[in-house]
Amino acid sequence: MIVVAGESLIDLVPQQPGNPLGPLAPRPGGGPYNTAVALGRLGARAAFCSRVSTDGFGEALLGGLRAAGVDTSLVQRGPEPTTLAVASLGADGSAGYGFYADGTADRLFELPHQLPPAVSALALGTCSLVLEPGASAYEALLRRESGRGVLTLLDPNVRPGLIPDAGAYRTRFRSWLPYVSLLKLSEEDAAWLGGTVEEWLAAGPQAVVLTRGGAGLTVWTRDGDEVSVPGEQVEVVDTIGAGDTVNAALLHRLHPFAPRTALTSANWPEVLRYAARAAALTCTKEGAQPPTAADLSPPDASPWGA
Repeated sequence: MIVVAGESLIDLVPQQPGNPLGPLAPRPGGGPYNTAVALGRLGARAAFCSRVSTDGFGEALLGGLRAAGVDTSLVQRGPEPTTLAVASLGADGSAGYGFYADGTADRLFELPHQLPPAVSALALGTCSLVLEPGASAYEALLRRESGRGVLTLLDPNVRPGLIPDAGAYRTRFRSWLPYVSLLKLSEEDAAWLGGTVEEWLAAGPQAVVLTRGGAGLTVWTRDGDEVSVPGEQVEVVDTIGAGDTVNAALLHRLHPFAPRTALTSANWPEVLRYAARAAALTCTKEGAQPPTAADLSPPDASPWGA
């Protein structure tokens, strides 16, 4: 089983790009949420670990997880409102966000007593590792599960507007790396965080995957391998959820291997091509709408942990 831990929220997506007073369409979102939904749609055995509001948006978010076949038994509930993210879309479909996160339910996440024994991978990232007090609980989850041999994926998915002290966050990011198996970054994340691939690998991860938008993906491994694949050319509606889909596709395609050998035994060209294809299909739809296994060719294999 793959567990995705972190926030769920509602993206408010402009229906008239360039018009800040135009109508906004609510869409389920949040990096970890999108990753969990993408895993479910790809056929993986996945669970979501978070704290979700009991308001109408929260019910809709849980409904989206269940529709994708994601286990929600690890979800905590609370009466506080759901976080809102107002998206702004560039001419190329790229998205920026403004957040309404004060006093929301997902910030009050508490460290679960334990995860199911069947858990073989854990993915974390985005706002949930920034907003306290929940951020400390997610960090504790990362450290604990890494210590018991679970493969861990970290996607910082940096949102500078939520980070009050950039220097403190960069220091905290480096403190996570000894507990991270697979570090996935966008080019924008890498530039903002600073450092080099060599430094990140030396700090702990077995592999670093860098997404380069339409230019594709590159992986560097601690064994010295470097593999790149081009992006797939599609008509982009927006890029919302594309990076989250990459997270899901990477984890799902690593499923034939045991957690401790997944990143050294992987057929990286095939894994990256699969992730690039999945992300490209996400970009062809409005909002975070990851593809299903049936949307991808060749047909997908059995899920990790099945």
